[in-house]
Amino acid sequence: MSYQADTLEIEIKDDYALVQLTNGKVNAINTPLLLDLKKVFDALDKDENIKGAILTGRPHVFSAGLDVVSLATMDEKGHLNFWESYMYAAQSLVNFSKPLVCAITGYAPAGATILTLCTDYRVMGKGAKHVVGMHEFKMHMQIPEMLCDVYAYHLGEIKAWKAVQQAKLYNSDEALAIGLVDESVEVEEVLERAEIYLKKQTEIYHKVFSESKKLFRKKLRKIVNESDIPELARQTVEFNNDPELKAKVVAFLMSLKKK
Repeated sequence: MSYQADTLEIEIKDDYALVQLTNGKVNAINTPLLLDLKKVFDALDKDENIKGAILTGRPHVFSAGLDVVSLATMDEKGHLNFWESYMYAAQSLVNFSKPLVCAITGYAPAGATILTLCTDYRVMGKGAKHVVGMHEFKMHMQIPEMLCDVYAYHLGEIKAWKAVQQAKLYNSDEALAIGLVDESVEVEEVLERAEIYLKKQTEIYHKVFSESKKLFRKKLRKIVNESDIPELARQTVEFNNDPELKAKVVAFLMSLKKK
């Protein structure tokens, strides 16, 4: 089976897939990328020749997060499509029945962080600018409910809410300490470590792995599978249509251009 996607590069290595984000210079998360992620991971899950997958970026770049510039200029229909696509992509990653390792090769804040948290195991590269976490408050952006729930699933509600209030971003060692990632290594070692871990998991009988994955991640699966995604997307767009909020987001984006 061949896999094609405009925003992803898919390499089949032996019996597993390496899925690399290739969406522009910073791998900004936009609707085409989200549609590709869902399409590719749904297909990989059905492919009997594939035993697992690695989601990765380029050296020093995993993803800069949501394409906020594009979001700021979208009409309501575009916004709805984006948020539905984001939530369905997250759903596909969580529901992927095979081992799924994330090789975080660089910075991965905000919306990128949530996508990494939908995988089974995360290896992150060290680096001064390599961070994960939710810093939307700096941009006056509301975090949609599903994303809040995924973050709180990993950190716990109290820690997640405090981190969001502080717009806290974590380097790889800090992220390891609080459980957002599972390994903190040099960037050059990230993919190798991810492959080592994945291969160990693919040796486990698939039925045992997939059923255990369902049982151990009941709460996470409930978050993505029992949510009314079209309604959550509608609520997100409605909230973001507040004129004062829009003005603050635009002002923030203008401040970035001046730097």
